[in-house]
Amino acid sequence: MIGLIGGMSWESSAEYYRILNQGVRDRLGPTASARCLLWSFDFSEIERLQHDGDWNRLTARMIDAARRLETGGADMLLICTNTMHRMAEAVQNAVSVPLLHIADPTAQRIRKAGLKRIGLLGTAFTMEHDFYKGRLRDVHGLDVVVPDEHDRAVVHRIIYDELVAGKVVSASRDAYRQIIARLVADGAEAVILGCTEIMLLVKPEDSPVPLFDTTALHAEAAIAMALEGHIQPRP
Repeated sequence: MIGLIGGMSWESSAEYYRILNQGVRDRLGPTASARCLLWSFDFSEIERLQHDGDWNRLTARMIDAARRLETGGADMLLICTNTMHRMAEAVQNAVSVPLLHIADPTAQRIRKAGLKRIGLLGTAFTMEHDFYKGRLRDVHGLDVVVPDEHDRAVVHRIIYDELVAGKVVSASRDAYRQIIARLVADGAEAVILGCTEIMLLVKPEDSPVPLFDTTALHAEAAIAMALEGHIQPRP
């Protein structure tokens, strides 16, 4: 049973649900679907606490959600957002089932492709704080570059003002294209879409270098982990 800590936003959680179920169906047959359990937050509360900088309260809420999923029968956990992996270690320490970190399958795919210098797009928290860049650097040996201050503000605003509400605006796609081009000019060999909503806006044809969609890679890794015997199902 895959436990999903979602609702941050539900737009990306819906993508997780789709990818998990399509992936299981592709592997096991046309009537198969994923055994999963979803805890979905009201993202308006999470967003307010993020911008207030109240990470202690956010950590407590994430731990509570993880424990509820574990009690409900989850054999593994996914945090269905990049930003809230800021408290991934605290969440993992609070439960006995494994937490699949979103950065790991992305970094593994990048390393497999033979790439080293990687651009990162995401919320300001993901681009500016070290919890995500540091893992890519220290655990996986990647060289991570982020947009400049102005471009980070543009990326962040579009995520919170548009993408979490399911709004896809052509002018915003153009802005992301230009920001990606500047990352490439700074030496990025590929770009991580390090926010689970960005894939709603940016597609492979919008970038001159490969894009790594953390939502898809995270969900696909969870399918492999669940179906290939890397976790022990509960009786």
